[in-house]
Amino acid sequence: MTSIELLLRDKQTIIAETPRIRQRNLAAKLGISEAELLTLAPDSTVIRLSGDWKLLLPKIKRMGYVMALTRNEACVHERKGVYDNINFYGGPANMGVAVNPDIDLRFFMNEWVHALAVTMDRGKMGMLYSFQFFNGEGEAVHKIFSTEKSNIDVYHQLVAEYRAEDQSPLFPLPKKEEASTQETTKEDVDVEAFQQEWLNLKDTHDFFGLLRKYGLSRTRALELAPLGHSQAVPVDFLKEVLQYCAAQAIPIMCFVHSKGCVQIHTGEVSQLKELGEWYNILDPAFNLHLNMEMVKKAWIVKKPTVDGIVTSLELFDEDGELIVYFFGARKPGKPELETWREAINQFSLSC
Repeated sequence: MTSIELLLRDKQTIIAETPRIRQRNLAAKLGISEAELLTLAPDSTVIRLSGDWKLLLPKIKRMGYVMALTRNEACVHERKGVYDNINFYGGPANMGVAVNPDIDLRFFMNEWVHALAVTMDRGKMGMLYSFQFFNGEGEAVHKIFSTEKSNIDVYHQLVAEYRAEDQSPLFPLPKKEEASTQETTKEDVDVEAFQQEWLNLKDTHDFFGLLRKYGLSRTRALELAPLGHSQAVPVDFLKEVLQYCAAQAIPIMCFVHSKGCVQIHTGEVSQLKELGEWYNILDPAFNLHLNMEMVKKAWIVKKPTVDGIVTSLELFDEDGELIVYFFGARKPGKPELETWREAINQFSLSC
């Protein structure tokens, strides 16, 4: 048997034992990437695409109302709306943005290597059509799904336009390299200088440059923060804050990122539900699914800006990787919502 034949055999065995297993989990059990799994047995339900994704993405607007999905290992962010107002910028970072009240994204296009058009028959729920984008190792960076309001004719037109001549399996793809765990120690950091630069921040986006300058991971930086600018809190602190915000109709911002995309929701939340290890927001246009078992640390973080202090609630996994982070709804030029600050402060005082 070939490697692909063996994988297909193992795939059927796992599905027989766990019929409702998700593609991402099935791929992990097989020891391959999600893109490799989807293309193992080429058929009409999975079509490889080729071309310039920076030209494809603006055309998604013609589909109308869709659902954008960005996730990492511990958190899934789903937001419905219309793809619009997309811009890309030159330079080595190869970045882009989609800035809208509903579909709000930050693209890091160097990670967008492979793309698939995937069709799923959901029986009585009907057909589900999607564009799925992956990095060079086959890890999903972003997905776009049809809704009952989407123009499916446009979907088929775009698939035909970007269909690749090569429809062979994306197998084998290179394995991702293990990231270096080496980090600057406290003794190597000029803590006083670092804290002063933190206090001199003018924009929350400048924080990333501050971390790079001092060679610090985000969690290490929070441990070295100026007095009063970071506080470790229990991971369940998030539930209290979200329940309070839902009850008081306080609009929030929720950020989730993959390696190639950041997806943002801005607005009120209402339908909060805990299902097993998953804590969920289940609103009509916004869903969040957070695996609480994977959340190992939570921090309140305060950063100075020209508009005053901006407060975030940030959740991390056991490796110190950022999972999801929350702010009060705000725009540049406007101060932080006092109601969001009150929501954070009233619970943090008891921690």
